[in-house]
Amino acid sequence: MTLTREQEALLNGEKGEVMAKIMKTLVMFGDTFGAERLVPVTGKYGHTVISYGLKVLGPVLDVFDEIIDAGLTDGQKFSADPRPLDKNVPSNLLEDIVFQKIMYTDQARYEEQMRKLGILDDDDYTCTCYLPEVGNIPKKGDVLSWAESSAVVYANSVLGARCNRNSGMLELMGSVAGYVPEFGFLLDEGRKADWIVEVKCKKRPEAQLLGSAIGMKVMEDVPYIRGLDRWLGTELTQEVCSYLKDFGAATASNGAVGLYHVDHLTPEAKESGESLIRENAKVYVIDDAELEHVEAGYPVVWKNKYAKPQLCFVGCPHLSLSQLEDWTFKIENCLRYSGIQKVSVPTVFTASTPVIRAFTASGGAERLKKCGVILSYICPLMYMNNPLCKAKAVITSSNKLRTYTSARYFTDKEILDIITSREGRI
Repeated sequence: MTLTREQEALLNGEKGEVMAKIMKTLVMFGDTFGAERLVPVTGKYGHTVISYGLKVLGPVLDVFDEIIDAGLTDGQKFSADPRPLDKNVPSNLLEDIVFQKIMYTDQARYEEQMRKLGILDDDDYTCTCYLPEVGNIPKKGDVLSWAESSAVVYANSVLGARCNRNSGMLELMGSVAGYVPEFGFLLDEGRKADWIVEVKCKKRPEAQLLGSAIGMKVMEDVPYIRGLDRWLGTELTQEVCSYLKDFGAATASNGAVGLYHVDHLTPEAKESGESLIRENAKVYVIDDAELEHVEAGYPVVWKNKYAKPQLCFVGCPHLSLSQLEDWTFKIENCLRYSGIQKVSVPTVFTASTPVIRAFTASGGAERLKKCGVILSYICPLMYMNNPLCKAKAVITSSNKLRTYTSARYFTDKEILDIITSREGRI
């Protein structure tokens, strides 16, 4: 790898041993993937995927202390993934003991480190940092140092920024040093599509199912999607961006997609069209039958697959303001139709604190509360990591949460029908 004089100076210890270690790590990371140089991080803010003070992450927190003690806190400001705990989310005494005495014992230490390292605000813990209420919105062409898979794929695809699927710690090191190795999605060649996906559904495909199908098929490759604009149009409205948020998260978790192009819709596809497609790209045709086949293949890991749901999570990634508004309207109408006042399954909607604040100001949070729904800022995945919570019959409309936990997937419509029915059964 060829370094500039400034980069070589940092590697040789000009700013101390800790910065030299960071630079060495970034160089080794780049060498692994054939990068020829380090390039400046140009995005205004960073984002870190590590948002929880798990006891087993002690060595990671020790590295954070090294960075702080070395005075390397003047790099990029950043947002972080969601917090793991919220007292308003249903849990019993034993679950709380596991959460607080065994799992997240270093949460206070971690959050103090984040303040010293440069988190934007104590409210900026969310996987949807790119939503307008949070404000960490990269510009087209910005080079980023992020790791959260659902945020990386959104930034690359919907915003046209440039970021590889980094790992935790490496993204923070890029923010501290101000450089990342140039390979993969940072290069024009790395952003070309290896697959053509033809969407031939007779109705608008469920975002989570479509993303799941594509992710499992193309894995880490880049898909160019034709036919989706029939259902989404050609403008990135709030509703369309919410759809792409959930779609992208499913491609990234059910596969390893870090970038997709939607014909006539996403910025690079509108700008360059099918010139983004590689010669001899493979073709995948998706219709309604294919999506039904994909959903039917999801395993049910509950001990009793007919169990009554004990908990429902909606919002992984965190919900947008327009999604909260839409869900509230639908729940109110369905409850009225069922002749009941509150949801029949304990239900938690998750969103960032700034989005919740905006929703509260509009009166939406009070309406949702009357329906019996809990609004929280937590990460459902971190909740489900508790082994006692894994044993619960939890339902979700998130393919990401389904993939990483024991939660069982249902479409948005199915979730709505279950939680607003009198019995609350599947």
